[in-house]
Amino acid sequence: MKTILSGIFAAAFALNASAAQAQDKPPLKIGGILDMSSLYADITGSGSETAAKMAVEDFGGEVLGRKIQVLAADHLNKADLSANIARDMLDNQGVEMIYDVAASATALAAGEIAKARNKIIMFNGPGSIRLSNEACGPYTIHYVFDTYGQANVTGLAAVKSGLDSWFFLTADYAFGQDLEKDTSAVVTKTGGKVLGAVRHPLNTSDFSSFLLQAQASKAKVIGLANAGGDTINAIKQAAEFGITKGGQKVSPLLAFVTDIDSIGLETAQGLLLAEAFYWDLNDDTRAFSKRFMERTKRVPTSAQAGVYSSVTHYLKAVKAAGTTDAAAVIKVMKETPINDFFAKNGKIREDGRMIHDMYLFEVKKPSESKGRWDDYKLLATVPGNEAFQSLEQSRCPLVKK
Repeated sequence: MKTILSGIFAAAFALNASAAQAQDKPPLKIGGILDMSSLYADITGSGSETAAKMAVEDFGGEVLGRKIQVLAADHLNKADLSANIARDMLDNQGVEMIYDVAASATALAAGEIAKARNKIIMFNGPGSIRLSNEACGPYTIHYVFDTYGQANVTGLAAVKSGLDSWFFLTADYAFGQDLEKDTSAVVTKTGGKVLGAVRHPLNTSDFSSFLLQAQASKAKVIGLANAGGDTINAIKQAAEFGITKGGQKVSPLLAFVTDIDSIGLETAQGLLLAEAFYWDLNDDTRAFSKRFMERTKRVPTSAQAGVYSSVTHYLKAVKAAGTTDAAAVIKVMKETPINDFFAKNGKIREDGRMIHDMYLFEVKKPSESKGRWDDYKLLATVPGNEAFQSLEQSRCPLVKK
């Protein structure tokens, strides 16, 4: 009896010692640099923070005996502030990995800070192709979409259907410029023509002068090389001016389900758009989205779904590597296929681009929708190796030619 009791006490002591040891270890911190208050708040914002927390909870809340802590900060769409936040997170707060970084200019700024410190940074909300080209890094991952993929899927489909003359309304910063450039290349390569373009400031409320120039061009398609609130305002005002009724198509080159919800199906019906994810694609996407909606009262955007997927992939790699060392973790991340509700057989290439299927959707008519968020009809699934830029075309210095 004495032996049994001493064995029980010894086991209990070992368990308590192990728990105490885990508590002694510092938490593993991951940091989101997000747009919490401006034109991309619906696309990323608090929803991205929620997605990251869901990923951590589903993973079990700790790894390698360390509690996992999710931080988030608002970059106010300012590149210098984004860089300062990244610097503070990595230098002072002990953050091991940065996620999302909505908007391209802010992502390019934060990416340089992470690169200088050899820390993993995963982009979910920004789109600039530069992030996996000139600005690529050994620990940089571009996870959800990019300007090349958006242009390739939407532009190609439009030109093939006879919409072969384009005029661009372009947000005047890295993302908009890259989106215009990449879509123009697809349009001309496929036999179409670009009749002109006009640049508008970020977060524009009045698109009248820009839309009148687009209308005067007589282009079959007005390509919106912008995102978030700018896309919503441009589409609403194009409808008010009777541009779409006049026969010109408005094509948002980057739109999210939250944008379509804001615009309304009456105005948005018939729009063609490319997305990396849609909540109602299959049983897996619906199951995740139901849980997300219970917390946020809205469906996840592709960027937010990508946050959950990428954070989960990172944590699995930390566990498999047995360390948070960036070199060891990124090696596992690149060697391990991604199979979840977001991607099937997804793969992170040497340039940091995560290759996965993209989808071409048409926005439903109000009569086709069963209710709020039932907005898309799937027209085509485009394999990742066709949607995204090939390694042969890559301008990333890490790619061996």
